[in-house]
Amino acid sequence: MARPRRIGILTAGGDSPGLNAAIRGIGKAAIGHHGMQVIGFRDGFRGLAEDRSVRLDARLSGILTLGGTILGTSRDKPHRMLVGGEIMDMTPSIVGTYEKHHLDALVCLGGDGTAKNALRLVRAGLNIITLPKTIDNDLVLTDATFGFATALDIATDAIDRLHSTAHSHHRIIVVEIMGHRAGWLTLGAGIAGGADVILIPEIPYSAESIAEAIRRRVRGGSNFSIVAVAEGAMNTEEAGPYAAAEARKRAASTPEEAVTAGQALGALEAAHAGNTMRLAAQLEALTGLESRVTILGYVQRGGTPSAADRLLATRLGCAGADLIRDGVFGVMVAARGEGTEPVPLELVAGKRKPVPPDHSWVLAARHVGTCLGD
Repeated sequence: MARPRRIGILTAGGDSPGLNAAIRGIGKAAIGHHGMQVIGFRDGFRGLAEDRSVRLDARLSGILTLGGTILGTSRDKPHRMLVGGEIMDMTPSIVGTYEKHHLDALVCLGGDGTAKNALRLVRAGLNIITLPKTIDNDLVLTDATFGFATALDIATDAIDRLHSTAHSHHRIIVVEIMGHRAGWLTLGAGIAGGADVILIPEIPYSAESIAEAIRRRVRGGSNFSIVAVAEGAMNTEEAGPYAAAEARKRAASTPEEAVTAGQALGALEAAHAGNTMRLAAQLEALTGLESRVTILGYVQRGGTPSAADRLLATRLGCAGADLIRDGVFGVMVAARGEGTEPVPLELVAGKRKPVPPDHSWVLAARHVGTCLGD
């Protein structure tokens, strides 16, 4: 193809520290190093469908340290977008916007959902690359995702601060950390913050096992405990049905089977809501120690990105600009060691990177005596 001259950028899914650094990295490299024009689309795929665009040039200055995304974001899907009270396939509108602006490529910054939506647009004939963004660090085939390092720092700092109040009041402090289906953030923050118990989605837990670990601490003279729990962590009774429902959804061979499996999965997720509060009450009853809950929530997504995330987002963005120059599309720009590597979106979309049971972080937690609930 001819040398690319015009590219578009959007951010989709949940906001994450480092998004602006990535926008700046790819934008400055594309404009200053490759002589391209760069257009941003507001609020993810919805802004692309509605042709809400902004020229990115001077706007790239001064955004490296900003949290969030100057472009805005949304979780809208190109093929299932709410428009005028109806769910519509907006892929034709997106293709129209792409062609109207004479784009040679579109860069989508996001996580697993963004990868799936980007792949749909590749199949619609558009030149797409993605950059891996998620605080959960659960995207496959990349060593790291930008946003994770900052969220890890924030969650670790929160656990550090909770130690003093737990110790002073002889309490169990249960701190809920983001991570519906992957425990990287909770595991990393729990180890770095010295949590006594770490509960992640990949390892079903028993409340009695946790309580016994806390009682052992009391017998050893420690009358407080910190429990770091991922929002998606499940007890052994919940984990089996949930895994079965997920397997049925993956194995569905018709749209009707997929809908039924999805409804069953949704019902289980709804029943799981409030799990952290229930766990805290269980532990208080089982140990006799007063328990308190802290839910970190969206504070983990906010604020200034760490140096590590700024660096990662910048080098991934610059690598993305190079790939566009070379005509490499339909890929995610993966972090690989100190370098980068284009990975086909077919290998990324619809997949998740859980914490392996024999991962070095899991082994380290066990070696220092941390209870993982099993």
